[in-house]
Amino acid sequence: MIAASYHDRVNVLQGTSARISSPFDRAEWFALLADSGIAPMVALATSEDAVAAMALTRANGRLEPLRNWYSFTWRQVAPEGPRGDALLAALARDLKAQAHRVTLWPVPDEDGSATRLETAFRGAGWNVTRTQSDHNHVLPVRGRSFAEYWESRPGQLRTTLKRKAKKVEVELLTRFDASAWGEYEEIYAQSWKEAEGDPALLRRFAEEEGAAGRIRLAIARHEGRAVAAQFWTVEAGCAFIHKLAHLEEMKPLSAGTTLSAALFEHVIDVDKVDLVDFGTGNDRYKADWMEQVRPRFRLDCLDPRQPAAWPPLAKRLANNLLRR
Repeated sequence: MIAASYHDRVNVLQGTSARISSPFDRAEWFALLADSGIAPMVALATSEDAVAAMALTRANGRLEPLRNWYSFTWRQVAPEGPRGDALLAALARDLKAQAHRVTLWPVPDEDGSATRLETAFRGAGWNVTRTQSDHNHVLPVRGRSFAEYWESRPGQLRTTLKRKAKKVEVELLTRFDASAWGEYEEIYAQSWKEAEGDPALLRRFAEEEGAAGRIRLAIARHEGRAVAAQFWTVEAGCAFIHKLAHLEEMKPLSAGTTLSAALFEHVIDVDKVDLVDFGTGNDRYKADWMEQVRPRFRLDCLDPRQPAAWPPLAKRLANNLLRR
């Protein structure tokens, strides 16, 4: 017997996942999002011995993932195998009573998440489109040392590091430090990047990662002045590159290259990670550091039995005909 239920508190996610693949699978991450003002709607399917969950929110007239711009991925929480598939199918059927449309992104599929969700929603009678929503650049370490990895990098990148590394001093922290974080925020505010989406949330995340020993925060200084900063975390054999920033006026120093090399060396030789994850985005410079690109998917699910779904469904069908 499988029962579905819906909750406005993320604490129901505690203990639902035996395998944490990234910071964005953790109940604490969803709690940060809820505290930031995103109203959660956690959907649970429970049987006698298992639980499946989807951390969602109501937005734009539909159900969407409980996520924000910092999230590399969003995925369901469910046991592997037929037991988990049955729970997801039951949840997909029951969600028709909650919304006429469910749109999920950025869903990975190297672990089968996108395929499992697509199968569950299609089997429950939803009309589903699956499209690529983003790119994810990664580096499989494959047992190499940093020196071995570095030998395979483009010659121009290696030359830049050799010429510029001595012009900055690097401090690499494995704990949260308020002073260093303040330098990161100051650099980011003066960098070429758009204003930070939610700096208070990011700081709380960094503090929690620091308390757990997962933070890798690096600052590059030139003549005592902080000119570049990078915020990474490490867990489950993977290093996640969250934030990079440098002062545009100091770009000729190539301090970002020096910082990246220092962090790659640390996570490969000290942390012994198996994978480095550069998040979402298809920026050209990422190819200098990474070796594979993985797709991230959007699943747009419409319930054809609900009148509210008919206009977007008609548009979808018309687009399909035009493409053919």
